[in-house]
Amino acid sequence: MQRICFLLHVRPDRLDEYRARHREVWPEMLDALRETGWRNYSLFLREDGLLVGYLECDYFEASLEAMAARDVNSRWQAEMAQFFEL
Repeated sequence: MQRICFLLHVRPDRLDEYRARHREVWPEMLDALRETGWRNYSLFLREDGLLVGYLECDYFEASLEAMAARDVNSRWQAEMAQFFEL
């Protein structure tokens, strides 16, 4: 099992909307994550916008590739890109 952690930064002016979107993650996105091996996936968001993500999977690269092939992932990523600082 691999344990993966990542950091991103949510735009401070978009924190409330980001939280709202994650209260209603599309069911097909949740299905895709499970089907491609993402387990114990958690996000932690500080008030300053620092986002810490954590997940467990058997083979991270394989899980990433499998998610990249899912149409729902492409749509979700396009929707969520506006929330992050580069």
